[in-house]
Amino acid sequence: MTNNQLTEKGQLRHFLTIEGLNRPLLTEIMDRAEQFSSISGRQVKKVPLLRGKTIMNLFFENSTRTRTTFELAAKRLSADVMNLNITTSATSKGESLLDTLHNLQAMHTDMFVVRHAQSGAAEFIAQHVAPHVSVINAGDGCHAHPTQAMLDMFTIRRHKQHFPDLRVAIVGDILHSRVARSQIHALSTLGVGEIRVIAPKTLLPSNTQTLGVHVYHDMKTGLQDVDVIIMLRLQFERMQGALLPSENEYFHSFGLDQQKLNYAKPDAIVMHPGPINRGVEISSDVADGDQSVILEQVTHGIAIRMAVMSMVLGSRSEQQESVE
Repeated sequence: MTNNQLTEKGQLRHFLTIEGLNRPLLTEIMDRAEQFSSISGRQVKKVPLLRGKTIMNLFFENSTRTRTTFELAAKRLSADVMNLNITTSATSKGESLLDTLHNLQAMHTDMFVVRHAQSGAAEFIAQHVAPHVSVINAGDGCHAHPTQAMLDMFTIRRHKQHFPDLRVAIVGDILHSRVARSQIHALSTLGVGEIRVIAPKTLLPSNTQTLGVHVYHDMKTGLQDVDVIIMLRLQFERMQGALLPSENEYFHSFGLDQQKLNYAKPDAIVMHPGPINRGVEISSDVADGDQSVILEQVTHGIAIRMAVMSMVLGSRSEQQESVE
């Protein structure tokens, strides 16, 4: 999969997963986002980098933050953007996914941004598009969500600077979280000092130990002296069977409130990829508190997605000239 993401020169052709990408490339994405982040403060929030390019958002699952930030990012790069409503598309009439793609491709589409409930869907699409078309994975099943992981890394870097000095704790539904998997790959690649996962045993994948993380089943010990806390949503829609006794009991043991936050370092930041279930995985006072950077994550999502799209579709020299 990772070989399919890169050109012969090692540049991004698709962006499907963090796994297998190297540290310089992840750093380049964040550096590029740093340049683009200033655009949001301008009166005219556009650069002409992707003028004439057509980007198609194919979201087979519901989304608010991811879809809208991808759309904003593409428009700020001056691309033409189309949002396909899957429920009213020809796929609802029995048309196959590949036939839908080939028809959209015939409209001279340059990029598909894909969210799908099936793991591996983005790679499948990338294998079947024309050579001039790129694919960005906006979340596939329980597998990967690479741009979310990169906006999280960018947010961490904005506050903490040096990844090797950090202890990062990821808390919650690790088993069903494509975000957690991408975060772990990104944190490992960037050389974070320690990655912890905190969850009940029923919400951990069987291969957790092979991911290079330290596993905790208790918030007090798991959050001790951490620099970054990443809370995850309970994905009830993906759960099969009774994995939890109740939401109230889960919050009592694994929900982040001020008392549990005090176990971490005083300057620890609190993150959440959203959507937030207040009173289930995080309390309102923490989500809205001084240590929360949750809304910053949303803001940084635009710059990161601009960076990824520009690296995939634009030449590096054009990118630099357009930003300057």
